[in-house]
Amino acid sequence: MRILIDSDDAGASLKNTIIDHLNSKSIDVLDLDFARGSNKVNYPEIGYNLALRLRDENLDRGILICGTGLGMAMIANKVKGVYAGPCHDVYSAERLRKSNNAQIITMGARVIGSELAKKIIDAWLESEFEGGKSTPKVEMMHILEERSFGQTKER
Repeated sequence: MRILIDSDDAGASLKNTIIDHLNSKSIDVLDLDFARGSNKVNYPEIGYNLALRLRDENLDRGILICGTGLGMAMIANKVKGVYAGPCHDVYSAERLRKSNNAQIITMGARVIGSELAKKIIDAWLESEFEGGKSTPKVEMMHILEERSFGQTKER
């Protein structure tokens, strides 16, 4: 499994903590560091870049960290075929994968501490899509996404 990770300046410290944690588990992590050397890059560009790379390179999963995790989730979800959600507890992280099959988890460095963040990431990485009753719901998300991105006016 290859994990992409990135953050804005608010999430940089937590990003480094997560990278160290994943490296200690021998997980392949690629820090995109999109804002390297620039103080003019904001979270929308960072989150969009990671989501595009994940989709276009057919990679497994991505982690985005900002102050709250909310803005990163919003922008990552603007990339067709990518599903992201903010998680600040273990149960939500599990459900993000098991029920929603999301490839990207977002977190807020101003919302959670580093030890909880590690537990959340571990739970998310250990979870896989369960299918079952969630399958038609995820399929409906794909259909509605296609309508939205395709600008179909049906409801």
